[in-house]
Amino acid sequence: MASSMPPEAILEGVGDAGAAKPSGSEQSVLEKHVAFFDRNHDGIVYPWETFEGFRAIGAGYLLSMTGAFLIHFALSSKTRPGKYPSPFFPIEVKNIHLAKHGSDSGVYDSDGRFVSLKFEEIFRKFARTHGNALTSGELMAMLKANREPQDYKGWIGSWTEWMTLYNLCKDNDGLLRKEIVKGVYDGSLFERMERDRKPHRK
Repeated sequence: MASSMPPEAILEGVGDAGAAKPSGSEQSVLEKHVAFFDRNHDGIVYPWETFEGFRAIGAGYLLSMTGAFLIHFALSSKTRPGKYPSPFFPIEVKNIHLAKHGSDSGVYDSDGRFVSLKFEEIFRKFARTHGNALTSGELMAMLKANREPQDYKGWIGSWTEWMTLYNLCKDNDGLLRKEIVKGVYDGSLFERMERDRKPHRK
C-alpha cells in the first residue's frame, strides 16, 4: 500500500537522528521512533494506538490491523519485565530498547541510540544502483546479509519492518531514499507524513 504523498513532499522537515541519548528525561532516538504511536502521550502504546498511527501515515486497514497485532504480540512482554502479561498487550516506550530483535541493521545500539556508522554502512554496502537510495532488490540483499543463523523471529521482524517502509515510502521509481530512511529512525518522518496527509482527509 502506498502513501498518497510523493516522497519529495515527505522529505521537507524530516529531522536528523542524534548520535547519543541526551541526559535527563529526554528520549533516545529509538524511543522517539516508537513514541509517534503513543497517541495520548502517556508513555504506553496500545494496539489501537498503533493502528491509528499506521492509518495516520497512509497505511491501509489490513496492514494497520496486521501490523498492530504482530508488533504488540511480539514486543509487549519484552518491554514490561517483571510484570504479568496483559490482555491489552501494551508497549512501554521507555523500555523499547529491551525489545530489539536480532538480524537487524545495527543502526540502533542496545540502549536505543543512533549509530551513524551503521546507518551509512547500509548505503555504502547495498546502494549499488543509486548511492543514496535502495531498490527493492538491494533492500532484500541487505535483509539477507543481516540474517543471523536460525534467528527466524529476527528475520521476520526485519523483513516486515523494511517492507512496510518500502511500500509506504518508495518513490515513483521504486527507490527508498536515504533521507526517508534516516527520518524513520528518529520518528520525524512519521510526524511529517501525518501532517502532510491531513489536508487530503478533508
